[in-house]
Amino acid sequence: MKSLYIHIPFCESRCIYCGFYSTTRLTLRDEYISALVREMSLRDVGSTINTIYLGGGTPSQLSPKQLRTLLYNINKVYCVDRNAEITIECNPDDIDKEYAVELADMGFNRVSLGAQTFSDERLQFIKRRHNARQIAVAVTALREAEIKNISIDLMFGFPGQTLSDWENDIKHALALQPRHISAYSLMYEEGTPLHAMFERGKTDQCNDEQSLAMFELLVDMMKADGYEHYEISNFAKLSEDGGKSSPFRSVHNSNYWKNVPYTGIGAAAHSYDLHERSWNIADITEYIKIANIGKRPIEGSELIDKDTHYNDIVTTALRTREGICLNDLTMEQREYLLKTAQPMYERGLLAITDTNIHLTRKGIFVSDSIMTELIKI
Repeated sequence: MKSLYIHIPFCESRCIYCGFYSTTRLTLRDEYISALVREMSLRDVGSTINTIYLGGGTPSQLSPKQLRTLLYNINKVYCVDRNAEITIECNPDDIDKEYAVELADMGFNRVSLGAQTFSDERLQFIKRRHNARQIAVAVTALREAEIKNISIDLMFGFPGQTLSDWENDIKHALALQPRHISAYSLMYEEGTPLHAMFERGKTDQCNDEQSLAMFELLVDMMKADGYEHYEISNFAKLSEDGGKSSPFRSVHNSNYWKNVPYTGIGAAAHSYDLHERSWNIADITEYIKIANIGKRPIEGSELIDKDTHYNDIVTTALRTREGICLNDLTMEQREYLLKTAQPMYERGLLAITDTNIHLTRKGIFVSDSIMTELIKI
């Protein structure tokens, strides 16, 4: 099994925090779809895939006709598992009843909704197009269209945001009872307008103490409402039958964390086949040009040696509730990991069993530094 990721870079307008490749050149949508189809015909034809993920950018900027063309060709090129998870990222203001029905009819069974916050003031600050009211409208439209697996993205750590403000955002999200919630700290990535504002002294960053308090509040509220904290930033609703793990975990993202190969199609998309990691050109004009002459629009690649593979496991699997499976490592890697992990185990940052190493709650808050200590440089 493999995962398939399709990058849809189109945005009507850009958010000030986003570091992903995107473009506002919406007139290129049809040309881009044709180029995606062309690249697919050059990549892993006949592979069986169990997840399809349309990310961006804003995939919901594609029309139903454009999405149908894309999905038709995905099914033509690949063997799509009958139970495949098929996800599309959407902006709340793109979702009305008609669009939701179209998505369901096309086979999308999971929608990731970029809510970010339920404060109109904060939405305006980060230049999101939607308002808070439209989030609930979108969720209702999707549910009425029988798309029940809805994920909501939230963001915390806004300048001036209080703990009470963040608690209200979480309450608003929980009131909608989505099957999944992802929550991330607002990042000031270099090259983004937000970072430039910070450099010029036009805005402040949330301090570490406040950010930690917000994260702790999130974890407590999600657990209290019956969500499984299965990855550092991700929470999935537990089923009512009392199962130990949620059936609503993101299968696509879990495949990344479980070291499953994936094919990335589109401008700036990344691919991984266990032996090599590659990435496409992050320029839509060049991407279209190269794909349409029948060549892979690849910008670069790297071979995965033993140490790189080990480092990948540490920086992905350790993010999950289960952590690193020791049986997935060579004897040498296992011995190195256990030796390196011992000081952090003694400090209560890591839990170690006969088969796994995983972060404790205390360790989650300093996970980046733990991973830095555990990888091979």
